[in-house]
Amino acid sequence: MQERAAPLDAETKVAERPHDHKDELRLWLRLFACKEVIEGEVRRRLRHSFDVTLPRFDLMAQLYRAPKAMTLGELSQRMMVSNGNVTGLVDRLVEQGLISRRPSPKDRRAQLVSLTAEGRRFFRAMARENGDWIADMLADLSGEEIETLMRLLAKTKASARKAIGNGVPR
Repeated sequence: MQERAAPLDAETKVAERPHDHKDELRLWLRLFACKEVIEGEVRRRLRHSFDVTLPRFDLMAQLYRAPKAMTLGELSQRMMVSNGNVTGLVDRLVEQGLISRRPSPKDRRAQLVSLTAEGRRFFRAMARENGDWIADMLADLSGEEIETLMRLLAKTKASARKAIGNGVPR
């Protein structure tokens, strides 16, 4: 019986044939692999420690940072997801008593949502833990290395935005 090899991630596949790809593609795959590893662990820990999904955490983070209640449309824009996705998340969080929903006084068709007092307490606890998890996952980086990465990633982001502005019409 022949043993099956474990599937390789994209970064490993590129490493096996480095001359087939540009350095920029290898960099993109490395960034994506880092994002996937960290995000996967954050998702697992949120579920285990708080019984919350990452999208619910993200929605609560948007509401926590907002100075006032937000419409579902504003939330979907900030989260870059559809109104339908936001509606489902809001419904579940309302059921849990973590957010409140009320009609907008300016537009009865719009709903305003905000964190309840319990939702604010719960989010603060999750955010504190999340910060600790991220610090733990990046603990092998020195302060200087973090600063260098921050500077390089800011430059990377600016380069990508510039390319988007010069790129293929949408």
